[in-house]
Amino acid sequence: MSAPAAGAVDTVFVALADPTRRQLLELLGDRATASATALAGQLPVTRQAVVKHLAILEESELVTRRRNGREVVFTVRPERLVATASWMTSLAASWAERLQVLKQVAEAGPVLPAANPGPSAGRRG
Repeated sequence: MSAPAAGAVDTVFVALADPTRRQLLELLGDRATASATALAGQLPVTRQAVVKHLAILEESELVTRRRNGREVVFTVRPERLVATASWMTSLAASWAERLQVLKQVAEAGPVLPAANPGPSAGRRG
């Protein structure tokens, strides 16, 4: 899987930065679809606040909306989360490799400079 574009990762992180939006994703993950009204009934915020949070989740492509009769229902779109998690896993693996090399260098002990007495070695002024 290729790395997501930096802007896509940024929008996912911005969307996930808010605890209410994370809660909405969890609630939506427990069911196939849900309306803003149904979701608001499970959160300590107004329906209007839920609609605004859902709009941000939709802009970041974490949820999708569709009309179901007179109601608008929302569904989780896991693709962006999966791509972002994959990017984070690759980043973590890269840092793990770097830290392993650093650990090996540190455990090898100090590296002594080569014995190369310059022209002034042994002289006292």
